[in-house]
Amino acid sequence: MASTVVRGNSDSPAPDFGDVRAELEALISGCGVYQLNSRARIAVTGGDRVRWLNGMVTNNIRDLAPGHGVYAFLLNPQGHILGDLYAYNRGESLIVDTDQAQSEKLLATFDHYIIMDDVEVANVSDKLTAIGATGPKVREVMRAAGFEIPELEPLQFVDMTRHNVPVTVVRNDNASVESYELWLSPDQLTLVQDALTKAGATLVGTNALELLRIAAGIPRYGPDIRERDLPQETEQLRAVHFSKGCYIGQEIVERIRSRGAVHRKFTGFEVQGALPAVGTKIQADGRDIGEITSVASLPLADGERSVALGYIRREIATPGKQLQAGSTRLSVAALPFSEIFGRENL
Repeated sequence: MASTVVRGNSDSPAPDFGDVRAELEALISGCGVYQLNSRARIAVTGGDRVRWLNGMVTNNIRDLAPGHGVYAFLLNPQGHILGDLYAYNRGESLIVDTDQAQSEKLLATFDHYIIMDDVEVANVSDKLTAIGATGPKVREVMRAAGFEIPELEPLQFVDMTRHNVPVTVVRNDNASVESYELWLSPDQLTLVQDALTKAGATLVGTNALELLRIAAGIPRYGPDIRERDLPQETEQLRAVHFSKGCYIGQEIVERIRSRGAVHRKFTGFEVQGALPAVGTKIQADGRDIGEITSVASLPLADGERSVALGYIRREIATPGKQLQAGSTRLSVAALPFSEIFGRENL
């Protein structure tokens, strides 16, 4: 397929750049670069910032070392998920990174719980934007573009300067493929993006990123993680620290842990036939046992591979288990989906 470049503006990354197959291939076997303007960055400052945020979210902020981050949920008192976020310790401040669609709700919740605390919360997205770079050749490309990155753990970051431009490089926690974010001033975004593409990166749009997300089995707040869901149902236990002490919703999370399990779990499905619609009920032996939350047709070299994400009852979630979603057959699959990452024949 011929590639037709369609540039998105700085406020609206392009859905694609003309060839989604090539863009997905770059993310999985090369290096793809993309804008992250759909993310919001919130600065938390003040003398009580660590204690206060530690009491707000499910992960351990109290012991978070400078230069490191964690993934966490924000819960309501009933233990349901109001949103998800990353929190990074920059020493003099904490940076909360979340989806733009969640930012107003998170900011309103934060404001509600600042009472007598020495804490200030400010949306700094207009001052701090980001570029993403993903793929097995990402370090090679970034080095060629002038970024000498040290070995970083997932969610560890380092501040550096490239051609007198300050940049913070963050390693992402996608376990399927190596991935980084470059935090920088919005007026430097095009300059750095162009440097990465000249070094060999492929511009990718939001459609390819969504295919990558689903292939990696990463749930997204909104379609896959909803306010009615509980942390343990999402299978994202990396977001929860069980011995950090009290936080909003902690009593419910601990009660579930002490009782052993929840009834539902988030998992993947291989699809045989037409892609089911999001929201389609999943059935076993004629009874509803779950629902579809995300679907994708992955454009692989050996043909389209149809997959889905969703929730089913935990006792049925055995890999290979055959199920139905409307007229479509499903089989339960472990996440990430097999034989996608590291493929040479994408």
